[in-house]
Amino acid sequence: MFMKHIGKNGDRKVVIVFREVPGEEHMALVLYPETLPRHIHDAVMSVVESETGQTSEVLGEAMFRSLMSDGRPMLETLHKEGMIKKVQTSQIVVTPNAKSHVRLDELNKVINELKTGEKAKERMAELDINSGLVDSTARRREATKATTAAPLAAPADGVLDDAAIAANLREQAQGMQAQAAQLAAEADRLLSEAAALTPAAPKRKTRKSAKVTE
Repeated sequence: MFMKHIGKNGDRKVVIVFREVPGEEHMALVLYPETLPRHIHDAVMSVVESETGQTSEVLGEAMFRSLMSDGRPMLETLHKEGMIKKVQTSQIVVTPNAKSHVRLDELNKVINELKTGEKAKERMAELDINSGLVDSTARRREATKATTAAPLAAPADGVLDDAAIAANLREQAQGMQAQAAQLAAEADRLLSEAAALTPAAPKRKTRKSAKVTE
């Protein structure tokens, strides 16, 4: 069975919370599940194995949106209780299944290269839109893309404080506002296009009585 966010540090199993630490890309933040109290271990593994956890590129993002069994925020609780550890990416082997393994630093390099290529393609698409090189259907599709905030990343000291969480929420709100403005502008443009394409109604002709001359 394929399982993301799971690896090993030597002989010890790790759960990879953040693949990289900002400013220290050679370091990752991990949990050692065998050292966790049972109630915390079960809650963490439930998130790892969930659809949300498996579809998240970074497990920490899913943990940020999850709660412990007692209602506390999961990611914040793990940091405050000192359960998240900083480890060199070269010392972590990602093991998505029993037959596959790759060093985390090598995996990060591949993922970052793919992201760089994707950003370049997105930038080219923006340039095409601004220069009128794409049709209106593509513009509508681009306009309706959801605007999301950047993933919440743990700072170098491994602790997420209230200010960092609040900043991330503000960024999400700003992204939503920008999306709403973009959609409103696109709606106005579509209405203008519709008006230009609608033929004017023909004027009714009045019938005049013909004069009969004798």
